[in-house]
Amino acid sequence: MTLEDIVAKIYREEPSDRLILVHLQGRDGQYQSIPQTLSTDVADGLNKLGISKLYSHQAESIDLVQKGHNIVIATPTASGKTLCYNAPVLSRLSENPKARALYLFPTKALSADQSTGLRQMLSVMGMDRRMHTYDGDTPPNIRKILRDEGSIILTNPDMLHGGILPHHTKWVQLFENLEFVIIDELHQYRGVFGSHMANVIRRLKRIATFYGSKPKFIMSSATINNPGMLAQKIIEEDVVVVKDDGSPKGDKYFLIYNPPIVDAQLGLRKSITFESVRLATEMLSSNVQTIVFARSRVKTEQILGLLKKNVAAFGIDQKRIRGYRGGYLPLERREIEKGLKDGTVLGVVSTNALELGIDIGQLEAAVIAGYPGTISSLRQQAGRSGRKQQASLALLVLSNSALDQYIFKNPEFIIKSQPEAGLVNPDNLYVMISHIKCAAFELPFVDGERFGTAEISPILEHLENHGVVNHTSGRWYWMTDKYPADEISLRNAAEGNVTIHDATTGNTIGEIDTFSAPMLVHDQAIYIHEGVTYHVDKLDFEKKKAFVRKVNVDYYTDANLQVSLSVLDVSEEGRISTSKSGWGEVSVTVLTSVFKKVKMTTHENLGWGEVHLPERPMDTVSWWLILGDSIVESFTPGDLASAMKGLGNLLTSVLPLSLMCDPKDLGLHVEVKSPHFGNPTIFVYEMNAGGVGLSEHIFDMNTQPIQMALDTLDGCVCESGCPACVGPPGETEPDTKIQTRKLINLLLSRVD
Repeated sequence: MTLEDIVAKIYREEPSDRLILVHLQGRDGQYQSIPQTLSTDVADGLNKLGISKLYSHQAESIDLVQKGHNIVIATPTASGKTLCYNAPVLSRLSENPKARALYLFPTKALSADQSTGLRQMLSVMGMDRRMHTYDGDTPPNIRKILRDEGSIILTNPDMLHGGILPHHTKWVQLFENLEFVIIDELHQYRGVFGSHMANVIRRLKRIATFYGSKPKFIMSSATINNPGMLAQKIIEEDVVVVKDDGSPKGDKYFLIYNPPIVDAQLGLRKSITFESVRLATEMLSSNVQTIVFARSRVKTEQILGLLKKNVAAFGIDQKRIRGYRGGYLPLERREIEKGLKDGTVLGVVSTNALELGIDIGQLEAAVIAGYPGTISSLRQQAGRSGRKQQASLALLVLSNSALDQYIFKNPEFIIKSQPEAGLVNPDNLYVMISHIKCAAFELPFVDGERFGTAEISPILEHLENHGVVNHTSGRWYWMTDKYPADEISLRNAAEGNVTIHDATTGNTIGEIDTFSAPMLVHDQAIYIHEGVTYHVDKLDFEKKKAFVRKVNVDYYTDANLQVSLSVLDVSEEGRISTSKSGWGEVSVTVLTSVFKKVKMTTHENLGWGEVHLPERPMDTVSWWLILGDSIVESFTPGDLASAMKGLGNLLTSVLPLSLMCDPKDLGLHVEVKSPHFGNPTIFVYEMNAGGVGLSEHIFDMNTQPIQMALDTLDGCVCESGCPACVGPPGETEPDTKIQTRKLINLLLSRVD
């Protein structure tokens, strides 16, 4: 069947009140001639590659770069952004063999993917220039060649931060001749990661100035709401935005599917896992190359296992269906990427790891199992299917969550709304002080010197008082034996990953970040890799190793978290009815204490076990709502606890819509009697250390989030509460929905 046939079949078989279809008509491309300002080598090379003309945005980007502008290209997936920076960089390298360019990618996979394309262009153009990826896997002999002769260095912010900038005296050729810095996937640099990135760029520019160079920045981004503002925040210079996409597009079918209700009383719908597998099987059985996006590693492996069984019934080799996520080893991921490009892999189930611009060929369909959290991510995932003028299908399967159900009732939110704005705060004290230490280690500060746009004299004085720097003869010198970059993770995670070892064979089968490890590979956990289930015999957290063995079980494990919170500082206070709202700094401590065993097929709770691991503290920022005495007196203690938990669940579900953030960026903590404030308090805290301004935004919204919570509650079809509103059964009381509505009405000064 064709994609059109599949769409028609879904419409025949599913009730129309559970489907929303958007048909985006294809269009021809808008072209311009190859700019004459490009070197002959590059122009001839493009012709040899079959490129006789450029998309309009490619020509515009090249022209702006060659006129000396910093630019950010913000066009959709598969629009040819790579050429926008490769062409002017290679043109300059062909004119000046001493010129250098630094390419920054957020992941190693992207660096590897881009290096392949660059090598092809260099070969076709007959240019003998040294280029290579520089990361933790780069052999020592290659590292030395790159330092001395590398014209193009492809790396990631983490390696720049810890492996290049602190050792700039070994990279003299790079920094003396640095003409271009490429920042790919700019939209990834939001929140704390983006705030760290901005400070890394401050350090990079500071060192470049020391060696006498002033590089131009070429940035590329998925479609976001504020590409120019984000780019300017990251590099602290003027930036020109290129956003008019000239690439051709095929017809795009965007289908939103809401699974049927299986329990009207509880408002429960059919499993998103099974429905996603069923619909993906429909496409794969028609030989339509398909990607399925899941929202977690566990879901990825669950869907993968079920999908492999399904396709076998149609005579499809199960080896043609693969998984892809963080934790797979690099060679394994490269093999899967190659299989997608050459067609030997028919289907892949992935986390958002394949959301980025890795070249994975000509996929025809994307099944997205649950709203990924942001419009930007949704469009990235949907854009992985369909290249140029090929027809494609993106199918969003909704879950039972409040956020997903809100989207089905308000589809214009994802169809017509602008994508999210990227929020960063380079001057976040928590982040900036760390990089000032790194910068002082790299080069002494001079009296009056600013760090980017920030005034830092008080910070340097503070560091001197703590014996970190020493002020003498108008300069601030690093004083300790510590290597500061080693102590700072740009991604706000513990240093290093936990490696996962098969105890039977001794092989390393994967890895996982240290923050996720206590939840996913604690003792007795079930770890799923490539559809194979493993039992975790031992997690050695100090040595960062987990030992597993294959088992044949029909359940998975789900860890529960205990959260404690203390208020460190109150930044601002206000009123909501007779209650108080505010925001400020808090300390959050998370402990993985118990886990549940959940049956794969029915999601029944089969039992539980204890987890014995250390607490993980984090300083962050929170918004809070302190209930007034008159509201508290309107409830019994038990009803009040239910209402607060219900309102908290609603708030963390609907706030991402207004904040334009990922739901995972927010955490919830409810105190029936707050040790700090005395009265019952609901905290919505930021899941990133130091915060990025979300809490202040919530405070400024006043009663808007509470009104959105009420709209969601009133629009839910359940009788007494469900996962699509106040929370799942078992975690809420039978009358939670009633009590939550009463609390909201009191906060909005309404009478029931």
